[in-house]
Amino acid sequence: MSDTAQPSFKNKMMKILGKFSGSRFVRAIMGAGYSIIAFSIIGSMFLVLTVLPQVITAKGFVDFYNNTIGRFSNMYTVIYNATMGIIAIFFAGSFAYNYADIYRKEENLLLDPLNAVFLTLMGLFITVPQLVWKSGSTIFINILKNNNVIAGGYSVSGSGLTRIGATGIFTGLVVAWLTVQIYRFCIKHNWRIKMPASVPSGVANSFSALIPGFVVAFTIGIIDIILIVLGTDIFQVLYIPFSFISAIADTWWGFLIVIFFIHFLWWFGIHGATITSSFYQAIVLANMADNVKGGFHVFAGDPINAFVTIGGSGATLGMAIFIAFLARSKQLKELGKLELIPAIFNINEPLIFGLPIVYNVGLFIPFICAPLASGAVAYVAIATHMVPKIIVQQPWPTPVGLSGMIATASWQGFVLSVVCAIVAFLIWFPFIKHYDSQLLKKEQADATKA
Repeated sequence: MSDTAQPSFKNKMMKILGKFSGSRFVRAIMGAGYSIIAFSIIGSMFLVLTVLPQVITAKGFVDFYNNTIGRFSNMYTVIYNATMGIIAIFFAGSFAYNYADIYRKEENLLLDPLNAVFLTLMGLFITVPQLVWKSGSTIFINILKNNNVIAGGYSVSGSGLTRIGATGIFTGLVVAWLTVQIYRFCIKHNWRIKMPASVPSGVANSFSALIPGFVVAFTIGIIDIILIVLGTDIFQVLYIPFSFISAIADTWWGFLIVIFFIHFLWWFGIHGATITSSFYQAIVLANMADNVKGGFHVFAGDPINAFVTIGGSGATLGMAIFIAFLARSKQLKELGKLELIPAIFNINEPLIFGLPIVYNVGLFIPFICAPLASGAVAYVAIATHMVPKIIVQQPWPTPVGLSGMIATASWQGFVLSVVCAIVAFLIWFPFIKHYDSQLLKKEQADATKA
């Protein structure tokens, strides 16, 4: 590619990717993804307390556990269910709030983000009960069996209402999008009850959502009725594309494609992890919840930070350690000292922009291939059951080893995390060594000129 064509290509890519990442929908999903991280981690930590005897199987510890903190294991399950068990509500509500707030600011509309949340939850719960069309009427499903309990249309399990857990995230997202669009349409066309200026804003905002609320209820209700008459419902219809996408993401090549796009975007200076996770967040949460219930998914929880991007995007922990202690060029040695501590906690922006990795053709291959290699090793290890499946979402800055141990609640996860970091460094080593030599020669040449 010529020198003139290369900047043009980069500019076009930046424009396309920037426009995509800046879209209102993507920004709202990013906000929703950020907001539920705390709840998923809280639930995961209490799940760890529940499975401790499965991790540390020594009889002395098991006896100690059963006679002390194990006495409250049911309460740990309650707390887990109060987070992951209603994660669809958190996700849909947060998306609606962020989405409505973006429209409020950018289109100068009188949208109340809190109203958008309430309208979304109303719309979501319209879709939750299961009904059938029988004898010309909608009838609530009632099934009372040991492993399949649907009472009054509501499917329940040990974690509460089934459809407001991880399985409802995708439906909640679609309902939230539709609700905000209806709310926005109504406000733009003044389909609202206007109160006198003397009325408190809280009361005025409440009444302004009345007409949009009726429109949301009728729209979602009619859609659901049509689908029920056809022998299905919104959840079952939306589960088809969701399960299809989830199945692809759960394959080895789907997993590696996700890793590739994260780093391909990063090389252009765009936060690939944030953009890509906005698409797979719902999938990994649902898969992790299913893993807890006995299912098996490799792509669940946060495998990227646990096993792939150790040290930050590009899997640069080993490389950061190398340049901090063994680099010969002054530039890399100083940068390594600056980056060493952040790298332990998976933060590596100093390397991405200071090395630099962004737009650096010489480092493109290791930046892409190192995480692909560590991802492949992790996938094989979990898929072949050498390492237990992921059942916990660890905090993303968790250091190497500990991150894998928490995610899988096993010592094997610790070992796998360390192995993945080593594999990634072996990819980085020849490239960063060559880059270090180039910088050293340049520094020596500059010193001679001086």
